[in-house]
Formats: sequence, structure tokens, C-alpha cells
Amino acid sequence: MTHTESIRPRRPLWQPLLLTVLLGVALPARAVDGDSPTEETWQFHAQSTWNTQRHRAFGAQASGPNSLTASADSMYTFSATAMPGWRPWRGGELYLNVEATSGVPFTGNLVGLGGFTNGEITRAAGTDLMLYRQRLFLRQTWQLGGEVETIASGFNQLAGRLSHDRFTLTVGNFSTLDVIDPNHYAKDPRTQFMNWSHWTYAAYDYAADARGFGWGAMGEWVRGDWALRFGRMTGPKDPNGLPVDSALAIHYGDQVEVEHNHRIGDQPGAVRLMAWRNRAVLARFEDALAWLQAHPGSYSGPDALLASRHGEQFKQGLGLNLEQSLGPDLGLFLRAMQADGQTETHAFTEVDNSLSLGLSMQGTRWGRPDDGIGVALARNGLSADRRRFLAAGGISFFIGDGMLDYAPETITESYYSFGVGRDFAVTLDWQHIRNPAFNAARGPVNVLALRLHAEL
Repeated sequence: MTHTESIRPRRPLWQPLLLTVLLGVALPARAVDGDSPTEETWQFHAQSTWNTQRHRAFGAQASGPNSLTASADSMYTFSATAMPGWRPWRGGELYLNVEATSGVPFTGNLVGLGGFTNGEITRAAGTDLMLYRQRLFLRQTWQLGGEVETIASGFNQLAGRLSHDRFTLTVGNFSTLDVIDPNHYAKDPRTQFMNWSHWTYAAYDYAADARGFGWGAMGEWVRGDWALRFGRMTGPKDPNGLPVDSALAIHYGDQVEVEHNHRIGDQPGAVRLMAWRNRAVLARFEDALAWLQAHPGSYSGPDALLASRHGEQFKQGLGLNLEQSLGPDLGLFLRAMQADGQTETHAFTEVDNSLSLGLSMQGTRWGRPDDGIGVALARNGLSADRRRFLAAGGISFFIGDGMLDYAPETITESYYSFGVGRDFAVTLDWQHIRNPAFNAARGPVNVLALRLHAEL
């Protein structure tokens, strides 16, 4: 999403760690029992997550301005979020999320990978805590009949009862991923898989600011076994920048998703097809390559992309999302996407085609129902246009080793989450990354992580 300030930690990092532990110990119960059918008129939820990661030194035959450091390195992120919600009228819900974050990525800057190892790093910018408004949105639901469902209290979800068939409109400041691309087994980097390649499509260059949020409107229509989701969101004024472009009639990110729910035996599952298209001022890789060839010996960093960034471009892709329960405590997920790959990254990461699949299991079978375990494999690739640009020495926003011996970036991730009641978890995570930044001349990289997560 964005480069993070190039600094190393200047102070001990025990303060955010202690805050996360205290939240988990001092707040052992949710504001409203998650099984309660009572309709809430208001709620207050909160979360805190501390994640530290480390990789050992690895082999690197080449390194450039945007390479992951080959020497041993560590990183961390911390976030604490307050999430009040209110029901102003029947069918209406209003939510505000305020978040404080800190963190420092590997290398001191967010570079060197397509699938980054920590889903929270886009919102961290140094060791000093930064406070910002994360979400402010209104959700309106029109009930259209069918069986009545009980909705439990949760983050940005008021407890209540809704008809199965309904239409929901979300308007305001939120994330595209709040509505598009749901998946029960791989969605939340605070509690499930950490790598960007697993909690959404790595090739989904969804419109958002540098932290992953924007302004816009999204609709969701549910009828029977089908669901239709669609909407338009703001993108950044400059690629991967924080200020958003509010001219939604000119520059935008559109997406539409169709979902069908099914059962295989008595186990539920879902299949989703999604298409997206962004319109923004972006550089085309073929133009940036021509600029490099016309300026031999020039600095090949963002100059080539900046000089080629003129006129509106369309960027688009198609995706498949599958989830399938294999038992009461075991599930399978798969995501696959192909983007056109002709233009530079707009708002997410440097991947043009992606595949992610894995398994998730709860600890019911060994007497620990609050524990969770997951294993997943991802394969990320680049378009021919982007590969030619990087092979010529080009440097794009997140990656650029000065040369490219192209190979798909493959990521294996596994985790075990130890639940301490429903509201506190300690997670151990391992990621094995081959061909970091799609370069067979570097790696592999092994990343170990420890995550603490508390909820109210």
C-alpha cells in the first residue's frame, strides 16, 4: 500500500506488547454475548494486536534499491482499535473505528516482496503511535422475507434478527474488503493467516488509500442461495498514496461479485466469482521500459514510472473464491485471480496473477475448541510487461533488485493459535518464501512470527 518511514526502532517495544496483554487479561468478556439474540441499539468493541517477526540471513546473488535485506532482520506492528456502533433507526447502523498504530517493517521500508508477511504493516509508520480514523460508515438493510436469522454481536455488526433475503447498502469510509471477497477460513490477518497472499487475492489491486480504506458505496443483495455484491470506491490520488481521489465519476475502483452457496452432503460451502476494474492515472510498463531504454545510465527508480504516468488507464482482473466445510471443525479455501498486468500497481501489491489454497481447523478434536491451526500455499506471478521492465533494471513501488531472474514467488504459511478463552490468543507462525520479489537469484526466506491478539 505505501512505503513506511525508513527508520529503525528507537525505543523498547515492550509498551505495545504490555498493552495487548493487559487488554486480553482485563477484558475477558465481550460487550454482548455473541450467542445473544437480543437486538442491540448500540455497542462498543475493541481489539489490540501485537505482531513481531524475524527472518535469518539468506542467500542473495543480487540486491537493489527495493530488495528485502539479505541479512537477519526483524519487524513488528502494533494496533489498538475502538469500534463503537449505534442503530439510529430500524434497519440502520452507524459505525466509527478509531485506531492507534505503530510498527517498523523489514528493511526499514516496505519493499522486497509481492506477498508481504504481515497484514497490518500498511497502517504502521514508525515507533511513535499514530492515531487516525479508520472507518466511518452507515449501513442500511431492507428485509425482503425468508427465514429469520439471528445476527450475533461482533466487530461492526450489531446483534439482531434479519430475514435471509435482504438488500444492504453500505456508504461512507470503509474497506472494499469489508463487503467483497468474504471467506470464513482466510480473511483476517489479526486472527488467521498473516501473509497478504492469503487474506485476499494478492492480484486484487482494489482501490483504497495507503492504509487500505476509501470512500464509496457498496450494495449486497441476498436471495435464497445467491448473493450479489457490487460497488464503487475511491482510489489514491497518486499510486499507493494516502490522500484519496474524491472524483468518483472520473477515477475509481469498481467491483462486482456473484456468490452461490451450496451443500456437499451436510457440509456448507460457497463459490464466488468476482470482477474488478480501476480507472486512474497510471504508468504503463511498456512506456516505462521505453523511457529506461531512452535514458541509459539514468537512475531507474520511480523516475521511469513517474515520467510515464500520463492520462487515465484502466486496470482490471477476474477472480474465483471457494470455501468448503469438510467437517464441523475443518475447512478448505481457494482463491485464484488474473489481472491484466499492463500498468503499475494502483493501491495494493505487485502481483498480476495469484493462487492461494489452504486448510483451517479448530482444536475441538484435541479438546481445545478456542485453538486454531492453518496451513496454506500461495503462488504469485507477474505479467510479461512488468517482468520486462524489472529485468531491464526498472524499480517499481515495492520491488526491484536491479535485475530479474524471473520465477513465481511461492509462499508456504502455517500457524497455530492458542486460545486463552474467546478473547485472547497467542499465535506462532512460520512462512517459507521462495523467489522473493519473483527473483530466483534471491532466497529462500524463512520468517518466524509471534502474534498476540485481544478482543473486547
